[in-house]
Amino acid sequence: MSLINKEIGDFSVMAFSDGEFQTVTREDVLGGWSLFFFYPADFTFVCPTELEELAELYDDFKAEGCEIYSVSCDTHFVHKAWHDESERIKKVRYPMLADPAHVLARDFEVLIEADGLAERGAFIVDPEGRIQVYEVTAGGIGRNAHELLRLVQAAKFVAEHGDEVCPATWQPGAETLKPSLDLVGQL
Repeated sequence: MSLINKEIGDFSVMAFSDGEFQTVTREDVLGGWSLFFFYPADFTFVCPTELEELAELYDDFKAEGCEIYSVSCDTHFVHKAWHDESERIKKVRYPMLADPAHVLARDFEVLIEADGLAERGAFIVDPEGRIQVYEVTAGGIGRNAHELLRLVQAAKFVAEHGDEVCPATWQPGAETLKPSLDLVGQL
């Protein structure tokens, strides 16, 4: 079953962000674009490369009005310890959400029940709290932050220009399509 347009459920979780612990709720994410970036666990191998790449593009995501929320089933204490120990994770300025009770992993349908870990899933959520884009990959396959940024830009464009759609590899400023009877069979 597709998760597109699924409204995210209520949640309240602890996070490590800007050197502090804070609570993040569903209400905090409404009104802006969000990227929920699930990964299996702190102190692992592929995960720090992904979180570092997101950290390097954080200002670009923020310029699009999109907050990044990394999520694992670790606690906020583990997030802080990882942040303190890893040169890659020290670059992270976005909130690192703790989901030890698996509330978010279940809601986004990425929980590996037998392991108590999250799949590697990325979800772009619109300002109304509905999933517009998602991808889930096997644990050994890292994701591309540049592509996730492009997908945020495309989702925003489509939301703002309902009569236009973004073709493959669309970039901001590139030509879009206006679906119509005249285009049927012409592409």
